[in-house]
Amino acid sequence: MEMRGMMGGFYKISEWIMRLAVTNLLWVICSLPVAFLLLTSLMSKNAGEVYSWLVLTLIVSPFTLFPATSAMFAVARKWVMGEVDAPLFKTFFRGYKQNYVQSMVGGILYALLFIIMVVDFRVYLAEPNLQLISYIFIGLMILLSISLFNFFSMVVHYHMKTMQLLKNAVLITIGRPLRSLSTAIVSGVILYISFYKFTFLIPFFMGSIIAYFSFWNFYMVYQKIQSQMEKDEAAAEEDPLDEDLTESTKK
Repeated sequence: MEMRGMMGGFYKISEWIMRLAVTNLLWVICSLPVAFLLLTSLMSKNAGEVYSWLVLTLIVSPFTLFPATSAMFAVARKWVMGEVDAPLFKTFFRGYKQNYVQSMVGGILYALLFIIMVVDFRVYLAEPNLQLISYIFIGLMILLSISLFNFFSMVVHYHMKTMQLLKNAVLITIGRPLRSLSTAIVSGVILYISFYKFTFLIPFFMGSIIAYFSFWNFYMVYQKIQSQMEKDEAAAEEDPLDEDLTESTKK
C-alpha cells in the first residue's frame, strides 16, 4: 500500500537519496583512475605540476570517466522519463557496456579539444598583452563542457553515429542558449558547493545531480523539437537537426 502524508514524503525523499547516492558511487568507482589523478593534481605544489596532472587526467578520461558518465546519464534518463524504479545496477552497467565505444571515441575528441584549450589558455595568460584572450578560452571551455553534457545525453537517448552525436550536441548547445546557460549555472553551483562547502557531496551526490539536471534540460529541448515536428510535419522542408533527433531515439 502506498504511503501518504508526511511519512510518504519522507519515504520518497529517502528513495531519491538512495538512488542518487548509489548511482554516484557507481560512477566514482568506475572512474577511480581519474579520481586518483585529480587528487594528485590537487596535492601538487606548483602550477606546472597541476597542469601536467590535468593533461594526464584528460588523456585517461575517455577510457574510464567518459564511459562511466554515460552510464550515469543512462540511469538519469530513466528517472527523467518516469522510470524512477528502474534497477540501478542493471541500468548503469548496461549503459556502460552499450555506450562504451561511442563514449570513448567522443571522449578522445573532447579530451583533445580540452587539452588544446588548456595549453592555449596558459600561453595567452603568460603574455601580459594577451591575457584578455585567455579569458575567451575559459568561455570556450565552458561551452565545450555544456556540449559534453549534451553529448552524454544524446549517447544514451539516440541511435546515431558518433559524428552525428557530436555535431548535434554542438548545435543544441549553441542553438538553445538559455538551456545551455541554465545547465552551466546549475552545474557550476553544484561543483562549487561540492568542492568548497560540502565535500561529502562529491562521492555521493555531485555527479548524479548534475547528470539528472543536464538530461532533464536536454529532454525539454527534445520534447520541444518533437512538438514542433508534429506541427510542421506537413511542411516540405525540415530542420536537419530536428530530423536527426526525432528519427533516432533509443527505446
